Amino acid sequence: MDGKDSVSRFGNRAPSYAAFRPGYPPEAIDAVLAGLGAPSTLTIADVGAGTGISARLFARRGAKVIAIEPNLRMRSQAESDPNVEWSEGTAQHTGLSDASVDVVVACQAFHWFATIDVMREFARVARRRAAILQYERDERDAFTKAYGEVVRAYANDDTEDLRRRALAAFTRFPESWITRTEAFSLQEMDREALLGRAGSSSYLPDSGAPAVALRRDLNELFDRYASGDRVALHMVTYALIADLQR
Repeated sequence: MDGKDSVSRFGNRAPSYAAFRPGYPPEAIDAVLAGLGAPSTLTIADVGAGTGISARLFARRGAKVIAIEPNLRMRSQAESDPNVEWSEGTAQHTGLSDASVDVVVACQAFHWFATIDVMREFARVARRRAAILQYERDERDAFTKAYGEVVRAYANDDTEDLRRRALAAFTRFPESWITRTEAFSLQEMDREALLGRAGSSSYLPDSGAPAVALRRDLNELFDRYASGDRVALHMVTYALIADLQR
């Protein structure tokens, strides 16, 4: 899904995405970097970089990051970082030269372009490794399960199923050794952040009667579960690593 819809659908969500989407736990970043040496020696291409949430985390480790994001509104929300260079390429056409980066990573984005052609493009430009980071709700927690039920009730497309299929697709990355780890984290939110977190999801309504009903249900959910004016989503981040056979 590297076409117009996957590129444009976040345009009006970009401010909410930048403000209310969670980051990635340190263990997930560790998994991408493991065994590659000092991060300061690495160049990482972050494909589908969005507003730069993941790019900044790799940059803070000392890596040089090429953040590839075709949506101008998303790029415009990114905080400046001296170790991050922005590009408007796509997953299928990164604009990078052969073997020009150490690692290609896609964070909470691979489901939009989980095709063999994209994996071949990643293998073309990466010298050593391709990886994806993907977080999901850990619905063993009661609030997180209740939030998931609201999301499923209002979802207007199959994005959540796409994410599940993307994890399976990456395990078929060509000519590579695949490893997988999990990292657990919490996203603690006040009422505004809970509404904003839902508002950043491109498959939930953002206007009209459905959006009003969604906000009503989220407010009721917050009232039911809040402790100290906070709720916490329990998250699990999957790190899938493809070490390339060269």
